[in-house]
Amino acid sequence: MGVRKRERAEQIKEANKQVAFAKLNNCPTSPRKMRLVADLVRGQKVEKALNILRFSSKEASRKLEKLLLSAIANWQAKNSEANIEEAGLIVQEVRVDGGMMLKRLRPAPRGRAHRIRKRSNHVTIVLGSNNNTQSN
Repeated sequence: MGVRKRERAEQIKEANKQVAFAKLNNCPTSPRKMRLVADLVRGQKVEKALNILRFSSKEASRKLEKLLLSAIANWQAKNSEANIEEAGLIVQEVRVDGGMMLKRLRPAPRGRAHRIRKRSNHVTIVLGSNNNTQSN
């Protein structure tokens, strides 16, 4: 392996240490409801985001709070010697994608049937350090 390739690999490895993520697949909430909560914490500092989620009355906020705590634990596993308060972690990205859809039939008048779509979603949270990004 060349010198430049090795240096680039070390840079990528160092950049990956600053970033941690967590995923939640097939969460049985519609993506639209989850996005309402995800928009509240996108770009916030981790402590503030946890407070927003803890005191939100939406059901999706409980699942997102648990996912954020998981992402924080993943960051701590990568950076065992670093301190969370000094790192200045922010919620860099929250992505809510549509997941699997359960299709059901509900009886309708005159012998017809209406389709019920029970939606689910996939959520990805990416945490980054405030040191290498701009401050809020």
